[in-house]
Amino acid sequence: MNKSEIIRSKIFSRDALNKKLHLWRFKQQKIVFTNGCFDLLHAGHIHLLSKAAEQGDVMIVGLNTDDSVKKIKGENRPLQDENTRALVLASLFFVNAVVLFSEETPAELIKAISPDVLVKGGDYKPEQIVGADWVTSHGGKVEIIPLVEGHSTTTLEQKIKSEN
Repeated sequence: MNKSEIIRSKIFSRDALNKKLHLWRFKQQKIVFTNGCFDLLHAGHIHLLSKAAEQGDVMIVGLNTDDSVKKIKGENRPLQDENTRALVLASLFFVNAVVLFSEETPAELIKAISPDVLVKGGDYKPEQIVGADWVTSHGGKVEIIPLVEGHSTTTLEQKIKSEN
C-alpha cells in the first residue's frame, strides 16, 4: 500500500469501523474517541488530538458531516468539505480511524463504539459532554483536555476575512 492508500484506509464507514473495533477489542487495545468539525486543522486541534491519543492505544475521531457542521456553525461553514477534512485527520499518525456522523450529536456513534476514554476540549464541562454518561456507565472515563488559547477556526476565519 502506498502512503495515500494508507491514509484513505483510516477513513471508515460505521460498518467497517465496527469490524475493526472487534479486532482492536480482541487485542485488548484501549479505545479513545473524540469528535468535532475540525474545519481548518490548527495547533489547538493538534494539541487536543495528540493528548487524546496518549490516553489509549487506538484513537478514533468522529467527524461531523458537512450538513451537520452547517447546522452547528452556520451557512458559511464548513470551509472545507467532509472528505477533505477526513483526509487531513486521517493523515495524522496518531489517528487510527475517522468516521463521519450526520446526527445532531455523536451520542449514537459513542454508543456504537463504547470507547474506553471519551475526550473533549476544555471548553466543555463534564455534564455538557454528549455520551459521557454512557461511557462512564460502561466502565470508561471522560477526559477534558485544556484548550490552547488563541487557536480556533472561528478566529482564523475572522483573521482571513479582515485581511481581505
